[in-house]
Amino acid sequence: MYSRFFLSAAPKAAIALAIALAAFATAAPATAQQTGSINRGASGLPLPRYVSLKATKVNMRVGPGSDYSVAYRYLKNGIPMEIIQEYDNWRRVRDADGTTGWIHSSLLSGERTAIASPWREENSPDDTVILYNTPAAAAGVVAYLEPGVVGKIASCDGAWCELEVGYESRKLRGYVNQAELWGAYPDEVIK
Repeated sequence: MYSRFFLSAAPKAAIALAIALAAFATAAPATAQQTGSINRGASGLPLPRYVSLKATKVNMRVGPGSDYSVAYRYLKNGIPMEIIQEYDNWRRVRDADGTTGWIHSSLLSGERTAIASPWREENSPDDTVILYNTPAAAAGVVAYLEPGVVGKIASCDGAWCELEVGYESRKLRGYVNQAELWGAYPDEVIK
């Protein structure tokens, strides 16, 4: 699982506004992806797009600047984030839980990572994601991944992603159905 701490509480009106803005932000990027049109941010890079956290400790702020209060603090590098907006050197991002906020671009990396089925409930009958040795459902099983496991994407062909999971001393590499990951768009090809 990835680590995130909630640092401040917001009044009910601010929470309602944040929910409304998040719903709007969620709908707009999906439409752009489905229609094939490419929106570009101030950096010239496409929006939305996935990146990952570069640093071990990253503050997510409520606005695009260090003067804004910290809403969350992430305590692990490599966590995937979806950039949905750009302002100067700040990126408005969304995490796998749907939380949005602003992170300075220097704390983000273009390295692609993904989270195994963060939307699944733990301890349900189908709570694991299978890491296969080849990109096929009939292939041999390398490992069973719990929801929330983060891995590095080596490549995706639009249906399967080659994923590396584990730590320095024990890394596993295999293939996961792309629909089971948060960090790669449906049908996206990553080389």
